Amino acid sequence: MAVYSFEDRVPKIDKNSFVFESATVIGDVELGESVYVGPGAVVRGDYGKVVIGDRSSVEENAVIHARPGEQTIIGKDVTVGHGCVIHNCTIDDFAVIGMGSVVSDYSHVKRWGVVAEGAVVRSKAVVEEETVVAGVPAKPIMTIDDKYKEIWMKFKDNYSSLAARYPKGMKRID
Repeated sequence: MAVYSFEDRVPKIDKNSFVFESATVIGDVELGESVYVGPGAVVRGDYGKVVIGDRSSVEENAVIHARPGEQTIIGKDVTVGHGCVIHNCTIDDFAVIGMGSVVSDYSHVKRWGVVAEGAVVRSKAVVEEETVVAGVPAKPIMTIDDKYKEIWMKFKDNYSSLAARYPKGMKRID
């Protein structure tokens, strides 16, 4: 895995988390327990701080960064989908950030907030609890129910399971 300190900033990665060898983690980054960081993902804490909570997943080619002296906070059991850009924002527990979406500066995705695929959550916007937003700019389109939560918890469990299984089960074939 490509994990780098930068100046006096050193990543803190829980021993039960997994960072794929082609992912990059730089500087002031904290990964909680059983976090999965997929191939090609970049988590940069070079001049800001990034915190990712327990059992969250950062899927392939996602980019997570923070402004100088500021932070990006991602809660527990959050799914950051393939190809997302997450920048200087707060994402609360259980949120789902759909593939190819953008969550921009000073925005806040609240608990169980859902950002649909390709949506753009603009600077300072708020995604309310249990609300799905879609479009450019992202706007509320529906609320979620307990059935949705039950289904998504199974998906979330899959990624924390991968964080445990990859170190033992993956073998490079050249």
